[in-house]
Amino acid sequence: MKKEYIEDQNFKGIDYNETALQKGEYDNCTFINCLFAKSDLREITFVDCRFEDCDLSMAQLKEAAFREVKFTNCKMLGLNLYECKPFLLSFSFDRCILNFASFNQLSLKNTHFKDCKLESAEFVETDLTNAIFDNCDLNQAVFDNAKLDGADFRTAFNFVIDIEINTLKKAKFSSQNVAGLLHKYKIIIE
Repeated sequence: MKKEYIEDQNFKGIDYNETALQKGEYDNCTFINCLFAKSDLREITFVDCRFEDCDLSMAQLKEAAFREVKFTNCKMLGLNLYECKPFLLSFSFDRCILNFASFNQLSLKNTHFKDCKLESAEFVETDLTNAIFDNCDLNQAVFDNAKLDGADFRTAFNFVIDIEINTLKKAKFSSQNVAGLLHKYKIIIE
């Protein structure tokens, strides 16, 4: 089956549960107020695309490719992002809800999360070198064997990170949120 190449297109208000997104490569496309919840995005490539006000919750992402993709104000519950193609994987998130998303074993160097909810998100063996968590809610997020070197958590909140099982060389924290690094020691900070 021949895959299509779609470039410089805008897609608005489309329910991709009713009409499946055509398989292919989307280059410099914008998706606004589209519904992708539980839809099939397997083996689709997105390059320099933007998703704004979209719902991608529980979408199927096996072998999907995201290269320089920006998500703004999107609902992305329960996504298994680790199923994406790792080659040139690159995205940023602004005001997104990523609760229960799984980023396990991905290289997310320099990824920017801004004003996002990442409750119960999983970062197991994830490389988050120089990632930025700007004003992000990390309540019950799991960091296990994650590489957090140079990551910026200064304005993040509700996180618990075990300093013994994650690498944190030159990671940045504020004096207000450093307690998230000491949680397991059950000490009192006032």
